[in-house]
Amino acid sequence: MTERKQKDETTKLTFEQAIQQLKEIVTRIEQGQIPLQDSLDQYEKGMALIKQCRDILQKAEKRIEKISKEEPPELPREEDPEPLLRG
Repeated sequence: MTERKQKDETTKLTFEQAIQQLKEIVTRIEQGQIPLQDSLDQYEKGMALIKQCRDILQKAEKRIEKISKEEPPELPREEDPEPLLRG
């Protein structure tokens, strides 16, 4: 797989999909299930997945900051709370 194609495929993944692929890569490498060259390729793919996860998290953080800075909508005021107390 070319580096460009791998990058394109990685950037299309959701956070959850990227994390799942990372877990699978780590498991295969730790268990020694793949040859050295494949391990290096998988390591490279894992680094791209980590970058994708960081990018997603940074975007989420910026969105949260933006939402937090916006003024909250005013809550509707009750016209007269007295009738509830007299009831």
